[in-house]
Amino acid sequence: MPSGTQDRRLGAFLGVFTPSILTILGVILFLRTGWVVGNAGLIPALVIVLIANAMTLGTALSVSAIATNMRVGAGGAYYILARSLGLEIGGAIGIPLFLAQAFSVTLYAFGFAESLRFVWPSVPVQAVAAVTILVVALLAGRSASLALKIQLPIMVLLVLALASLAAGAAHGGRLHIDLWQGAAGSPPFWTLFAVFFPAVTGIMAGISLSGDLRDPKRDIPRGTIAAVLAGLAVYLVVPVILALGADSNTLIHDPLVWMKVSAVPALVLPGLWGAILSSALGSILGAPRTLEALAEDGVMPRVLSRRLTPGPGRAHMISTGVALAAVALGNLNAVAPVLTMFFLTTYGMINLVAGLERLSGAPSFRPTFRVHWSFSLASAFGCFAAMFLISHVAGIIAILAEVGVYLVLRRRALTATWGDLRYGALMSLARATLLKLRTLPVAPRNWRPHILVFAGDVRRRKNLVQLAAWLNQERGILTVSDLLVGTLDELAETARERKAQAHRHLEDAGINAFAEAEVVSAFEDGVIAVAQANGIAGIASNTLMFGWSSKPERAAAQLRIMRKVSLLGKSTLICRVPAGTWTPRPRRIDVWWGGLENNGDMLMLFAYLLAADRVWRRAHIHVHSIANDEAMREHTRREIQRMLAASRIEAHTEVALRSEAADVAGIIHNKSREADIVFLGLHEPAAGEEEAYAAHLRELIGDLPAVVFVRNGSSFAGKLLDTEGA
Repeated sequence: MPSGTQDRRLGAFLGVFTPSILTILGVILFLRTGWVVGNAGLIPALVIVLIANAMTLGTALSVSAIATNMRVGAGGAYYILARSLGLEIGGAIGIPLFLAQAFSVTLYAFGFAESLRFVWPSVPVQAVAAVTILVVALLAGRSASLALKIQLPIMVLLVLALASLAAGAAHGGRLHIDLWQGAAGSPPFWTLFAVFFPAVTGIMAGISLSGDLRDPKRDIPRGTIAAVLAGLAVYLVVPVILALGADSNTLIHDPLVWMKVSAVPALVLPGLWGAILSSALGSILGAPRTLEALAEDGVMPRVLSRRLTPGPGRAHMISTGVALAAVALGNLNAVAPVLTMFFLTTYGMINLVAGLERLSGAPSFRPTFRVHWSFSLASAFGCFAAMFLISHVAGIIAILAEVGVYLVLRRRALTATWGDLRYGALMSLARATLLKLRTLPVAPRNWRPHILVFAGDVRRRKNLVQLAAWLNQERGILTVSDLLVGTLDELAETARERKAQAHRHLEDAGINAFAEAEVVSAFEDGVIAVAQANGIAGIASNTLMFGWSSKPERAAAQLRIMRKVSLLGKSTLICRVPAGTWTPRPRRIDVWWGGLENNGDMLMLFAYLLAADRVWRRAHIHVHSIANDEAMREHTRREIQRMLAASRIEAHTEVALRSEAADVAGIIHNKSREADIVFLGLHEPAAGEEEAYAAHLRELIGDLPAVVFVRNGSSFAGKLLDTEGA
């Protein structure tokens, strides 16, 4: 069998139309169309035909749009989906699609063997099925072109069978069944639809040969759409012919009603056998090409990929082996619905890709064959709906199998060199969301922690970044910034490398954050510039976070930055975290409530968010305050308890009395020595007093284990816990 990359000799007719139309006009046409007409009545049967073909035509149009927008390589539907949705999703559908194509060979072989019972009642079904698989595999293995040329005489047999049927029915001259109703006790409409629908799921036979086509961008649209329209014409005519030639009871109970209606009955069985064998040929041509494309992309297990990539011959042998192994099951009736589900998910995803590509407005999506997004999405919905109409159990099994493959591939972290639809779709969704956010009112209950952490080297400040992630709790956007002081000429390349390194370290740590690295001329001005530029629309950063510095000048700079960003409505966190490995087994989170600087609500909110993390979930929040006398002590205690009740935060309350023997720092150290982390408020020092205030903060920190200083610069300062009506 020649590789698609080595011998592109097939055109639209032989490479796409022929395998597609012969798969469409297969077993269902001969053995089930009469049954559907007899049970449904003529008009409902034609409605079933129209609905099913509309879904297939939508898929054909979607395939045509995608094929005219990209270079379509070997692999057919898998290639299209992998290049549109990424390797994980492409592989999750491609692997089951390969199995469905391989098992389809077995299904058609069983169908051929069982149809021989009409002339050979004692036929050994399994043996004949195995021989049939070997014969079609040998034909396909010699040459794809030869195998497809063999289908031409099969097409002639099919046309002769149809002509014989039409000629025989012409003598009837009148309808033998009711226009609107079938026989009494017939199955429901959608059950009949489920039986008929597999008849129109044959277009993948032609698409799978994409690597063998001279010009896939031209051949796939022409061949696929022509096959669907030709199949629609036949399926609209045959029910009318059968209704003219036989009554409902005969149509329902006689599988070979064609032989009774046809003018030349001897032409029916050759047409039936030819249709079955051509379908098997289409599947044995498509399965190896899908498998080879999966291997070349590294989706298959590495050992198998290395053995497959030298050429398509091994892929053909493996596909044949899978089909032969399935013969050992004896009967594939239980598996057949699941295989149909795999085909339908492929069709549905192709429609979804075409619709979302158009909706996303990606500049790169410029197909020469244009289809409106609504038609593609409607076809996708139809395919997914058909799955559950045919068999909800088989549909669920197929979806679970594909999800399982996706999860395995995702764990392998496959990488691709091409962009895909996901970026464009998410970009469109993000844009629409941001534009909507712009029009919505902002209130205290909407506040979320969009934290911008100035961490420097993530490897050296991983505890600070981890604390930021705990405080963020996936409720807002976390950005980790690395500032490089210097000039762009000197540091632009370094900044790119540092950003990539930070991104890798965040991924390794399991922290969902954006990594940034910026070149600034000076630290203070650089922080303020980055803080103003960071974010977009309603999700701009609203909280700056620094690590505690033991250098007086750096600590003073952080306090000056705090004052300036407060003018921008941004809050500030200054955190002292343990050095080395920090693996807390927390029992207590202490919050010191001052009440004068409007920091208390943010202190409590961050303590609550920290306690919500799985690492800190066992910790209890303790709210402390200091009073000068007993009356103030009782008043403060009541206020804190009222605040906790209103905000629905559970915490232990303790108000200490200030004594002459102990200053504030001493009380805090005494009460919070056993805490795992301590939250303290900040006030804004006057200009020029930053270093003195930094020294005071060093005294407050003392030997406390971990400390978070909080300055609420939000426009909702003092109101963040006011969630009445939330």
